[in-house]
Amino acid sequence: MTAGTTEPEEYATGPAERRREQRGWYFYDFACSVYSTSVLTVFLGPYLTSVARAAADAEGFVHPLGIPVRAGSLFAYAVSASIVVAVLAMPLVGAAADRTGRKKPLLAAAAYLGATATAGMFFLAGERYLLGAFLLIVANASLAVSMMLYNAYLPQIAEPDERDAVSSRGWAFGYTSGALVLVLNLVLYSGHDSFGLTEGEAVRICLASAGVWWGAFALIPLRRLRDRRIRPEGREGAGEGAVGSGWRQLRATLKDMRRHPLTLSFLLAYLVYNDGVQTVISQASLYGSEELGLDQTTLITAVLLVQVLAVAGALGMGRLARSYGAKRTILGSLAVWTLILAAAYFLPADAPVFFYSLAAAIGLVLGGSQALSRSLFSHLVPRGKEAEYFSAYEMSDRGLSWLGPLVFGLAYQLTGSYRDAIISLVIFFVVGFALLARVPVRRAVEAAGNAVPDRI
Repeated sequence: MTAGTTEPEEYATGPAERRREQRGWYFYDFACSVYSTSVLTVFLGPYLTSVARAAADAEGFVHPLGIPVRAGSLFAYAVSASIVVAVLAMPLVGAAADRTGRKKPLLAAAAYLGATATAGMFFLAGERYLLGAFLLIVANASLAVSMMLYNAYLPQIAEPDERDAVSSRGWAFGYTSGALVLVLNLVLYSGHDSFGLTEGEAVRICLASAGVWWGAFALIPLRRLRDRRIRPEGREGAGEGAVGSGWRQLRATLKDMRRHPLTLSFLLAYLVYNDGVQTVISQASLYGSEELGLDQTTLITAVLLVQVLAVAGALGMGRLARSYGAKRTILGSLAVWTLILAAAYFLPADAPVFFYSLAAAIGLVLGGSQALSRSLFSHLVPRGKEAEYFSAYEMSDRGLSWLGPLVFGLAYQLTGSYRDAIISLVIFFVVGFALLARVPVRRAVEAAGNAVPDRI
């Protein structure tokens, strides 16, 4: 570690207390990742699309607020709309968390709002596509806010040289819970007749149970994490009123980021390539069911394979980062993502084996690229501004970014082909790779006033 900066007293904790908080911190990923896998990735896309098609006119369009929307694009548009809500909420919540030092009550509020909206998906039946879109937007925006606050704890509970490993373990916990719940979902969905349920009832139970799981396991981090009152360095007017619009807070954050242009350069690269990652995750089941003609059992099994391999991928890429640095490891993963999309475009229909192969490749790079991006960004954040900066970071995380789903939805709306929609996402990985390759991360860490790890 490069000498020159030390952790402030507000951050300092003993090793035992730090490990206790880290173990509690892991469990928020364990709690909310079930939403990302069971709801966003597997069930809700195809199910909400079927509900929208039941309500569609003869030409296949629904008309929310009088706007003609192709039923097959509704899910992607709803995911995109959720980031608009998140953009309004996250900067305001992030600034309030940094100003008061009280992240935990805000984390609890966001977590339980999202969990409640997810549990409410049990009532998504018949032609209630507007209810489904509304609950999706609320749950996604709540997840974004809660993950922003959760991620902002990372610099406070882990020393600089620990962060790649701690972040990777958090993702591994999340993928472990996702895999466990997907096994239960597969049993329920595949055997719904023996349980006396219709297929739709089984799906709705799977959706709602993710909300119950999220709320139950969120109690663990809320008991173990502690709030810290931190005086931000170099901020004028930090004590001014906490009331203001999300847009004004976002502009203030971006204005402050101009003082750290290298941090902003990394964030821009991340926003681009992670937009592609999250769009692939959120639209993969829709692509598999609508374009490739795969049944729901195949899709669940494929996502389960992703979850299992993502645990190994997150931990394995964490080890690669110790040898080659986080930046180089992320760049390698982006090259693999590009190849995955090219392969998806040519994937034959009704061929589960090829779809499983693609799922395996996704699993091996998914967790690591996300975990290392989070830990790398944590080194670039000025002290005392974690929640505020992570609010900007979180705008592209967990399938909540607006541009990727919008591009995917528009591509399908204009061409009627999910293959054209999936290949359109290549641009996010190519541009993201080019932008990240230009960021001098060591200088960026030093410019943020943080200690530089031996490998980054």
